[in-house]
Amino acid sequence: MTYCVGFLLEDGLVMASDSRTNAGVDYISSYRKLHVFQPSADRLFLLLAAGNLATTQAILNWINRDLNRARREGSTHLQDGPESLADAPSDHDTPPHADLLTARYLFEAADYIGRLSVAVQKETHSALRQVGASGAASFILGGQIAGQPHGLFQIYAQGNAIMATPETPFLQIGESKYGKPPLDGVGHHRLSLNDAARLCLMSQVITRRSNLTVGPPFEVALYPRDSLAISQQLKLERGAAELDTMVDVWNESQRQALERMPRFPWEEQG
Repeated sequence: MTYCVGFLLEDGLVMASDSRTNAGVDYISSYRKLHVFQPSADRLFLLLAAGNLATTQAILNWINRDLNRARREGSTHLQDGPESLADAPSDHDTPPHADLLTARYLFEAADYIGRLSVAVQKETHSALRQVGASGAASFILGGQIAGQPHGLFQIYAQGNAIMATPETPFLQIGESKYGKPPLDGVGHHRLSLNDAARLCLMSQVITRRSNLTVGPPFEVALYPRDSLAISQQLKLERGAAELDTMVDVWNESQRQALERMPRFPWEEQG
């Protein structure tokens, strides 16, 4: 399984992920799930991936293929060769060949990845269904294109997407339920990047304690608004001292909170 979280802040974005991939009780390995793309100086994208590993890797390969082709052709695509999997007709105003290099808005980039995902899943659906497997994958896309506000989108397996807002600032994919309480409890749009990064990592650690299919290395990346650059990126391996300290501090705060809870009537009578 996987757990990834993206946080939309007034000052920028925080993206965090685990690296655990589980293909059965006897095959557990680590694959990176946080990917950074900067196709040109005027844009930067951060992509979190969860779901079928073959699907997510295929989509990453297609993204890179489209970027390489767009660079070679000066942002125009060959008309006599095979097109991208994402080049399906659309009623939207999005250019039919839009990719991370040519998208004009962040929602167009999210639409591009969603169409890629649907196309890849469609190609493998029949074969996977025969063995009772799913090729579904989901993504969180964050970033900014110069002249546009920074943003955060969750892209579903069906290809559609929702946008984070100041009222709903964080998005989760994968094994999300265990790590949601701390985000709900103290997370808000005006947190600093550093505090949001600590909160996202704590959410990862809590999830790890409740679900063994989520685990380190944990990665976190900070993107300051309008910078078009990652300011900080950290990878915490299994056994990292920071992880142990976070667990100790969190557990102690929970013990203190329990002690401060209101007493029951029968306790007061005693």
